[in-house]
Amino acid sequence: MSVKGKKVLHMDRNSYYGAESASITPLEDLYKRFSLPGKPPESMGRGRDWSVDLIPKFLMANGLMGIFEKRRFRNFLIFVANYDTKDPKTMEGVDPNKSSMRALYKKFSLGQDVMDFTGHALALYRTDDYLDQPCINTINRIKLYSESLARYGKSPYLYPLYGLGELPQGFARLSAIYGGTYMLNKPIEEIVMENGKVVGVKSEGEIARCKQLICDPSYIMDRVSKVGQVVRIICVMSHPIKNTGDVNSCQIIIPQIQVNRKHDIYVCMISSAHNVAAQGKYIAIASSVVETNDPEKELKPALDLLEPIEQKFVSISDQYAPTDMGKDSQIFISRTYDATTHFETTCDDIKDIYERAMGTEFDFAEMERTKNDIFGDAGDQ
Repeated sequence: MSVKGKKVLHMDRNSYYGAESASITPLEDLYKRFSLPGKPPESMGRGRDWSVDLIPKFLMANGLMGIFEKRRFRNFLIFVANYDTKDPKTMEGVDPNKSSMRALYKKFSLGQDVMDFTGHALALYRTDDYLDQPCINTINRIKLYSESLARYGKSPYLYPLYGLGELPQGFARLSAIYGGTYMLNKPIEEIVMENGKVVGVKSEGEIARCKQLICDPSYIMDRVSKVGQVVRIICVMSHPIKNTGDVNSCQIIIPQIQVNRKHDIYVCMISSAHNVAAQGKYIAIASSVVETNDPEKELKPALDLLEPIEQKFVSISDQYAPTDMGKDSQIFISRTYDATTHFETTCDDIKDIYERAMGTEFDFAEMERTKNDIFGDAGDQ
């Protein structure tokens, strides 16, 4: 919004960037946050070598399953890769706007395991509802995955060194270049309204006037509703996950149907290679939507993959969604981070907020800028 010429003030009650998606460092602070007694053992190395994501997303996944070698699945992927809405020949008799994804799987005689892998690991669906919907959306999701994989090599995912907390810092600096202001340690005392519309935010006795307000649910709980809970377990290990080829990062998605659940279980692993852990240490995070009164037990299929585990940090977070969509109040509230280990759903939320606030779809092309926008001419450096 700064790039678009808006005057932006970003206030955060916390002393660090990222709020609930922060990266906690040193390790001693993580122990305090989860109220664990004592200090980390010496075997964990130096505390400042750790930078642990509270909500892991944007993960890299080095290597793909041998399932790609199966002929029927390869034929299916070739169909998806060649598919072009402007060329009827590539559709092979499939009407993407009418044919369901279930019918497309059947056309290529794909089994349940392959369907689970494609729908949940490639297309990143969280439920199986997509099976009876037009296949065009799933085809586009798989093409996005394939194109990302082709662009970056071993993995379709990117992950910032030193943890996800680096992302909001990067955006804060970009906003500042275009006149934005970022203030940490700013407690929010009141959202000031006039005639049902936001006009400002009160902090430490002062009011910052505004025409629009964007915030997460925790700042305005009377305009959101609880829609569920997410359980996350951060695990510290001295080894990579078994049967992954000893890679230094990976993502595992356990489809709901394979563990008799309504929601997928997500596992991601990063390591010292990403400057988030001491040398020789690995961080794995398991997460899912809470379905029972024993959330930690629900993640047993994931934890079994991670043994032995040196230390666990368990959290259960409420999920909220806005009840006020901002049309009249001009308050635009994000949804709580979900259980997924990727940013697809978060990006959808961001684009939705942008469209409601700005009245137009977000266009990355308009955000392109030259190096001079950031660094100036050589004489200015």
